[in-house]
Amino acid sequence: MFQQAIEKVLQFTRPLHSISRTYGGLLLPGSATFFFVNNKGVAITCKHVMNLIPSAEQINLTYEKYKSERNKIANDAKYKRNIQGLQLKYKYLPETVVQLKNNFLNCFDTISEITCHAHPTLDLAILEFKGFNKIYYTSHASFIKDSSIIKQGKSLCRIGFPFPEFNNFRHNAQTDDIEWTNTGNPNSPSFPIDGIVTRFVASPPHNEITGIEMSTAGLRGQSGGPLFDSNGNIYGMQFATNHLHLGFDMKDFEIISNGKKSRISNNPFLHVGICVHVDKIKEFLKEKNISFYETD
Repeated sequence: MFQQAIEKVLQFTRPLHSISRTYGGLLLPGSATFFFVNNKGVAITCKHVMNLIPSAEQINLTYEKYKSERNKIANDAKYKRNIQGLQLKYKYLPETVVQLKNNFLNCFDTISEITCHAHPTLDLAILEFKGFNKIYYTSHASFIKDSSIIKQGKSLCRIGFPFPEFNNFRHNAQTDDIEWTNTGNPNSPSFPIDGIVTRFVASPPHNEITGIEMSTAGLRGQSGGPLFDSNGNIYGMQFATNHLHLGFDMKDFEIISNGKKSRISNNPFLHVGICVHVDKIKEFLKEKNISFYETD
């Protein structure tokens, strides 16, 4: 049902790959999604995804300051205590992220600047990429013109990059920095998930419709990915998943598994995806004077 639509949408949907390193030395890959709305280098994504851009700059700058102070500590009997004091000053624990780097894949030949516009209330953001000479995405989103066609039971699909399989990164021990490499797997596969429209999400103070609820979960890493129909037309953008308690709780329920009796407890939930409504996306683009396309 969505085969051709997925091919169409992937022409302008791209992954954001992130790598982070904790103070304890753990390297973690992460991913998110964004998609382009025109041929001028403008994309939309979630506000919480956009926040990775300034966060990376601040996190890395703070760690550079930490390293500068650490390197001035004399390697004497007081070294360990002084290092512990420095850790307290910077509030560094083993799980604290101290380095973060982002990579916008297969978009442009080069990027010199990204101008970010955050929506004041919704988890929605606009990214304006600048300083490129070549564009590597081959199409752009086309939003539905009349949102009244969005009704309960309508089948729609989302796509993104929820399972980071890329491993083209490392920690450079000499520079004490994380970096991208030219070896390893640089890609992660796209992952679509379909569902039907279940309900609409209204926001205060006027209870206007701002979101679309889907019967299936939006997966981690699909945040910022498009919501589209079988023709590839855009209805919204995935940004969150809600967890609805079903009430079918079981406690010490007896089952037979692998020929043995056992007792289990279970509190089941239904996980539903929440998408920013297409009308709110178009309103925000108009407010920022960003050109976009519509289809009947």
